[in-house]
Order: sequence, then C-alpha cells, then structure tokens
Amino acid sequence: MTPATADNWTPPACWYEPAFSPKEIERTVKAWRRFGAGAPLVGGIGYVISDALEHRYKDGHPYKNYNLSKQGEGMFWAPVVNPNREGEPEATSCDRQPFWVDKGQTPDEPLAVSPEVLAEYAYDELPVPGTEIKMAPRGRSTVNLPTWVWLDKARFKKITVTASLPGTGLSATTTAEPEALHIDPGTQDATRFPASGACAIRKGGGIGEPYVRGKAERVPPCGVTYLRSTAADEAYAVRATLSWKIHWTSTMGEGGSLPSGSFGATQRIPVQEIQSVNR
Repeated sequence: MTPATADNWTPPACWYEPAFSPKEIERTVKAWRRFGAGAPLVGGIGYVISDALEHRYKDGHPYKNYNLSKQGEGMFWAPVVNPNREGEPEATSCDRQPFWVDKGQTPDEPLAVSPEVLAEYAYDELPVPGTEIKMAPRGRSTVNLPTWVWLDKARFKKITVTASLPGTGLSATTTAEPEALHIDPGTQDATRFPASGACAIRKGGGIGEPYVRGKAERVPPCGVTYLRSTAADEAYAVRATLSWKIHWTSTMGEGGSLPSGSFGATQRIPVQEIQSVNR
C-alpha cells in the first residue's frame, strides 16, 4: 500500500476521539495505583500518577467522581496518533489529557476527530497502484522515431477507502480518480506528445493508446520522440507522474475535495541512433 501525498500537504499526525466512558476512566485511574507496586526502582510511581489523575477526574479539578453520574451521556476524548506518522514531531501536538464531551456535541478542539479528519486519514490509506508505464518499442528507443506510452485502464480506475469511528456511526469515504499522466522524458532533447506532456484519460478509461503494428508513422496520443541518442551503457530516466483528483463524503452529509495527489515512478530507456547511407 502506498501512502498518498500531495505537495505542501499531509494527513494529520494526530487527533482526538471518544475513548473512555466514566466507568472506563475510573478503572484506568485505579489501575495506575497498582502499577509498579513492589518493583525495584519504579515502586510507588503508580501512586504518584494515580494521585494526579484522581485530582483531575475524581476530586473536582475539573471532574467529580469520574463523571459517573453522566454514564451514557457522553465520553472522555483522548489523543490518537496516526500510525503512518509515529515518531514525527507533529505526532506529539495532541498533548491534552482526556476531556469530557457531552453526547452529540462537537468539542472546541481543532484536532478533534471530524468527518474531514476521517477523510484525511482515509486519504493516507489509499492503495494507489504504482505508475509503471508501458512503452513501445520496448527496451530501446530510436532517435526521431516516436515511443508510444500508455497505461492499462484496468489498473487505473477510481479507488475508495472508508475510515470509521467505532460506536459513533461516523465515517468518511475518500475517493481518488486518475486525472492525467505527465511524462518527463529525462532530457530536453525530446519532443513530447502532447506538447504539454500531460496525457489525459481516454473515454472509457486508460491513458494513451497501446501500440500495434502499422502505427509506426503515426503521432502517438501519448509519447515522446528522442532527438539525441544516449551514450553506450547509458539511458534516459523517464519520469511518469500520475495525478489523482481526491474528494470525500461522510455519513454526516458533509463532503468536499482534498489536494490532488501525485504519484510517480522512473524507468530508464536507452536511445539508439540508426545510421543510413544515401547512394
């Protein structure tokens, strides 16, 4: 699975989501009191942590008796780290202790989970296929003769990922649709088709057009003609970058777009020059 990325944008490193009921936060605090009991060096550390947690969740600073009187009326929200960004500095930005949120309310917290946060997480999990183009002729190109480039329509179609928050009914589905293939021939001594280097999606899917016999003299809808050969044992690095349009919907009726993703791969192609003699 290849994580999705876009220029100047990445999915969130962490967020807050519902984690503990009042009874669960009570059990968690009491479990800390037993931590390290009788163990060398760490003995008593559980009491220190438990005292601090009881001050917050039991003694009224700000919660009293773990909010047990509100069991079923809300949850304590806690931080969650994006598993794809563990160890990054941004993953420590969700540093609030668990806080109470009434059922059906949206917390006043920019990093609280929302349909868009779920959509961004789903973006991070999009199984985008590798961008390995097909070329003809294979293996070696020839100066002044077009090299046809295409992508199989079966591999490059719309893909979706859904992220859900268990027990809440909240989910978001992120969809990626291929837009265009951009070809960088690896040298300025080349002519691209089309001239922009951006090959559009064909009607019915696929990019470019597979080469078949009899098309050698035609201009390919997607491809490149090299004007200079490569040296012996060398090759041009052809970069193929596929752009994807990203949008999302959610069970809350919300939706929108996310920054376009770009995914690329490099293939090497030697270019020969055929000498001819005029008589």
